[in-house]
Amino acid sequence: MEYTGRDGPGLKKRLVFTNLQLKLMLLFVLLALAPLGVMGVFAIKTAEELIFNMVRNQIEQVAADKAALLERWILERRADLEVVANSAILGSLDRTQIAPFLELVRERYKVYSEFIVVAVDGSILYNSSPKEYRPHLEQWFRDSAAGKSYMSDIDFNPGQMESFFLISVPLVAADGRVAGVVGAKVGTNIILSMVLQVSLGQSGECYLVNREGTFLAHKEPNRILTENIAQSESFKNIFNVRQQRRIYIDYRGIAVIGASAKVAGTDWTLVVEQDKDEAFHSAYRLQHYLILVAVLAALGALSLAGLLSHYVVRPIRKLSTAADNLAQGKFDQAQLEINRADEIGLLSRAFADMARQLQDRQHQLEQRMILKEAELEETDVKLKETQLAAARSQQLAALGRLASGVAHEIRTPLTSLKLFLESVESEINIAPEYEEDFMVAMNQIRRMEATINRFLDFARPQEPIFSWVSVAELIEEALLVIGPRAKQQETIIQVSLDGNLPMIQGDRKQLEEALLNLMVNALEAVRHRGRLTISAGRGELPTNAGPRRCVRLEIKDTGPGITAENLPKLFDPFFTTKATGAGLGLAIVYSTIHRHGGDILVESTVGEGTSFAILIPLETTQPSGEVGKDTDS
Repeated sequence: MEYTGRDGPGLKKRLVFTNLQLKLMLLFVLLALAPLGVMGVFAIKTAEELIFNMVRNQIEQVAADKAALLERWILERRADLEVVANSAILGSLDRTQIAPFLELVRERYKVYSEFIVVAVDGSILYNSSPKEYRPHLEQWFRDSAAGKSYMSDIDFNPGQMESFFLISVPLVAADGRVAGVVGAKVGTNIILSMVLQVSLGQSGECYLVNREGTFLAHKEPNRILTENIAQSESFKNIFNVRQQRRIYIDYRGIAVIGASAKVAGTDWTLVVEQDKDEAFHSAYRLQHYLILVAVLAALGALSLAGLLSHYVVRPIRKLSTAADNLAQGKFDQAQLEINRADEIGLLSRAFADMARQLQDRQHQLEQRMILKEAELEETDVKLKETQLAAARSQQLAALGRLASGVAHEIRTPLTSLKLFLESVESEINIAPEYEEDFMVAMNQIRRMEATINRFLDFARPQEPIFSWVSVAELIEEALLVIGPRAKQQETIIQVSLDGNLPMIQGDRKQLEEALLNLMVNALEAVRHRGRLTISAGRGELPTNAGPRRCVRLEIKDTGPGITAENLPKLFDPFFTTKATGAGLGLAIVYSTIHRHGGDILVESTVGEGTSFAILIPLETTQPSGEVGKDTDS
């Protein structure tokens, strides 16, 4: 849509679309999607809850079953060893009978990889392990010799790639005394292969950890006894019953649903976990189906809403365009052609009647306004002329009287004195000792003439003769004049001109005098070893009709600055802070710049320096451009 004005047809169309058509379409979409969205969210939440409960129950059941199986298997191994210990062969403590008997037990049960029988005094009666034991130093021997059974933590044999643990029971003689200890090394491959296998999709796994979080059994053997999960959320969720979470991050950094079961009689815990994403796969698929249905429903609702809103909004849009044309005075384009019998038709006919009445009143007002405007323009011209004349007469009345008095009382005798001294210089040889005094007298006469001329120039300013002026050339010519003085007082002059600087319309002589006046004032302010910065570039000149493009010339010095109370009086005639001077320089500069339609700005900070900025407006057409440059002198 186009925007043809602040209150144009494009804006009206956009507002109508935003405020009515869009609302109708959104209303239909909400009516179509709200019930579907509520049902979809409810269905997804319900499905996720059902799936979670089902998976959690299954995982808890698997964990409990596997832990019970492992617990029962451990009890069976203890029972087996107690049967062996209570046999008559081991009770005889006969080495020749013990060896074949235990070899037969190993061959039959397949889970005992090693046996050792130790008398209560520590002598080894039988040892099927290549390892040499010193029984008195072994915990299993001390516990069983004291009449208790013993079971160690699970260990891992890298050579055989099998986990194992040690169990031992006391060997009790017929009189009830402990005669020795029977120990066995139990391999866990058979039982753990049954325990660790779980049917929980591709991501389900089961593993065994101890109280410290170390893997005792895992489907990846390289993790056994080498990795610890004590710092993971899995460990916290397993052993912190009060803060168990439904879904947590496991030791691999994957969100899982898990359950654990402690193996009775040990400090082992069996953990069963399944990847959350795999468990909720069906819920995610349901969510995708619901999103697809919602998109299709939204498209259908938008289509229906578009047709209905077009029927309602189109005549309103026409009415909006006609109202905008009416507001702009385009009465011939403010007529409507809406032939409907409903409320919109009534509104269009009422609008047409209003447009005709407004057109008649507009014609009457225009006739009156033409007469009033002619009268006001004539009055305004006369008022401005009167105001300008009164202001100038008030401002220059005192200066006119002063200039007239100076012309009559000083200028005539001063001219006579000047002519006399010039004739003396040409006709009489002046002695060398008086030559310097003679030159001082002539310079003072010239200074007095310059002061009188300033009075007269300010009282009767000349109108500028406009021509195309190069800003860069103005600055160069002014620098030629002040350059020697700047070198004499060791003042650095820095010039910065923007590239492609346009030319301006103005009086070259008056502008050069104004620029030179400001530069001389700046040099007098910095005095010795200061810095004078002259820059020119494009800018904006504030006017009553809005900002106008202009050239900005800025003269900045590092002098002592101007106090705040003196700033408003800088451009007043006869105001000066110098010991000498008439105080007309800045007043003449101000008058010159304003006769060129520009403005002059001043900023000053005491102790840091002063900046004067001249703003000269640009013409719409340019004959040529000036390329700026940066120089230091």
